[in-house]
Amino acid sequence: MIRYERDDEGIVTLTMDDPGAGANTMNDTYTAAMGETVDRLEAERDEITGVVLTSAKKTFFAGGNLTDLQSVTPERAGEFFAGIERIKSQLRRLEQLGTPVVAAINGTALGGGLELALATHHRIAVDDPRIKLGLPEVTLGLLPGGGGVTRLVRMLGIQEALMGWLLQGQQYAPAQAQAKGVVDQLVATREELVPAAKQWLREHRDDESAAVRPWDVKGYKIPGGTPSVPKFAANLPAFPANLRKTLKGAPTRSPRAILAAAVEGAQVDFDTASRIESRYITELAAGRESTAMIQAFFFDLQAINSGKLRPAGIEKRTVGRVGILGAGMMGAGIAYSAAMAGIDVVLKDVSVEGAARGKGYSEKLLARRVERGKLSDDAASTILARITPTADAADLAGVDVVIEAVFEDYDLKKQVFSEVEAVVGPDTLLCSNTSTLPITSLQEFATRPRDFIGLHFFSPVDKMQLVEIIRGEQTSDETVARAVDIVQQIRKIPVVVGDGRGFYTSRVFGTLILEGAVAVAEGIDPMVVERAATSAGFPAPPLAMLDEVSLTLTQHIRAEAEKAAAAEGRSLPKGPGEELIDSLVAEGRKGRAAGAGMYDYPADGPKVLWPGLRERFAKGTQVPVRDLQDRYLFVMALETAGCFEDGVLTDAESANIGGIFGIGFPPHTGGPATFMTNYEGGLAGFVARADELADAYGERFRPSAWLRGRVATGTLVDQA
Repeated sequence: MIRYERDDEGIVTLTMDDPGAGANTMNDTYTAAMGETVDRLEAERDEITGVVLTSAKKTFFAGGNLTDLQSVTPERAGEFFAGIERIKSQLRRLEQLGTPVVAAINGTALGGGLELALATHHRIAVDDPRIKLGLPEVTLGLLPGGGGVTRLVRMLGIQEALMGWLLQGQQYAPAQAQAKGVVDQLVATREELVPAAKQWLREHRDDESAAVRPWDVKGYKIPGGTPSVPKFAANLPAFPANLRKTLKGAPTRSPRAILAAAVEGAQVDFDTASRIESRYITELAAGRESTAMIQAFFFDLQAINSGKLRPAGIEKRTVGRVGILGAGMMGAGIAYSAAMAGIDVVLKDVSVEGAARGKGYSEKLLARRVERGKLSDDAASTILARITPTADAADLAGVDVVIEAVFEDYDLKKQVFSEVEAVVGPDTLLCSNTSTLPITSLQEFATRPRDFIGLHFFSPVDKMQLVEIIRGEQTSDETVARAVDIVQQIRKIPVVVGDGRGFYTSRVFGTLILEGAVAVAEGIDPMVVERAATSAGFPAPPLAMLDEVSLTLTQHIRAEAEKAAAAEGRSLPKGPGEELIDSLVAEGRKGRAAGAGMYDYPADGPKVLWPGLRERFAKGTQVPVRDLQDRYLFVMALETAGCFEDGVLTDAESANIGGIFGIGFPPHTGGPATFMTNYEGGLAGFVARADELADAYGERFRPSAWLRGRVATGTLVDQA
């Protein structure tokens, strides 16, 4: 795991190279090897003039072993704490070796990898913008427990450590990390790295301070002060207040633990601070939040990005030219994303002027990137030149893919595709950016239904990472594979779902915004309705989101559902939520685009809840906040279970990542599928709580017989 080589000058080069893995991580192999290495360094200390720590992998060090971290339970907390303390003790001994140690960072160093580098006396990195350095543990429900909090606070001060590195898990290129005081030196190439490290050691051979960290020198003061400094203490109350504002009251635990570890650790000596940090990470690792977030943001994303959802045995295809039908907000956003990925775009609308306006959307976004220094003028011009606006369908000849992005109307989509299919080649992939219309029904008018698939983008496309791929009854495996390929080519995250009205994301999202309307109709104060959602971890509250999608769109979707139900001889009775929406639309309050909905949108200020909601509907109805939070979470989770039951969902990865990245299911839960299986008491506990909600608030919360049947397995998907 760690090769130990000492040269004639007494410089030891330690090269990390885990023989059993593609990346170095803090697993048992590493811990044993580092223990032996530090023992040897201490034994040979008098013969050593310096140490270089580097890696033989493409990355420097990948951090903690997430499989091990995810397996930590409250029962194993003591064992985990002891393991963390052992790892940190080794790093502390390295830091206090009495001989300077240089980290030669040849590749990405995230989490434990950066913490390893922080325990050295000098850090040199290759000046390659593809290399990332950071402490992203907060995004996995954890904190940097390998000394990251303790050392960064002492290096940079509490505020800079928290805001620049710890609370948001930022990742920086080496040059940025140098500007922030974490990397000391840059070299141009990997070949220069170890020689530069050895040269630094030679230059500091007689400098005793080079082997001592500043905080190990008596009298050292943390930059910016600590709570014992009156000026800093006066500002300290703002830290938790700002954090609460940032989190919007969401129950995410890891940022609060990071803040506590930083502030508490700053008031004690280094070793005590380190133990405080270990206790906090143990508490987080043993909790359900980190288990859920590691599952979603590491394992589920990794599975999707590595092609788990792509049909096997089909050659990968690259798109060179794409045709986009409709240059409105959605079509214009897709055009921008494709052009940014190096794809030529034919952007068609009913008029050249309309298409040109769609191209103008990209022009504005590119201009903003140039202003911020993220793009040069030349690069922006090159990207913009890839988009060709047109009103002539003949210009679509030769495109590899067509993506239709017109209004949600069956007849309009039929007309558009008939025009296009007469022009494009027999191998052109046919995609509809529909959010609700069943793909199988749209395939009926396609001359090549096997090549027809749904690509549901989310608005605004330039910011939203997810694309929901919907497979119709006649869609071929090759078409699904090609759809996954283009989504990944434009740097989006693909999830694959089956067909049905609303598919997965729209179907589940609709239950959330309707539940908000139901709560208002019950007489609950509208502000309570909204705050319960944000405090549960939703990025935006239901009434505000209802305005964003528009009240009329929900009516349109319901009308289509009623039509389909009538064709099957069924009826869909209206509930109080639909009736409330109808009454507001009748008064012209149709949503944000109309200038009025659940909220008012004054020209000279931010939106505010429409006073009429409280005046007309609030009855002083009191509901426990936890019940209201659970109503939002459970109504979406139960509908997700319905998607599994109906075959719309067949894998947990699509459910979790689609829920988090597409429709704002609270990230700390790990997504709707993990929320159910990771609930206290597992799936059985989830079903029991759903029954409580059904007894109190209505049968929409009653688990189905299918879901009750899954309790015995504890999962929503049969394991292969």
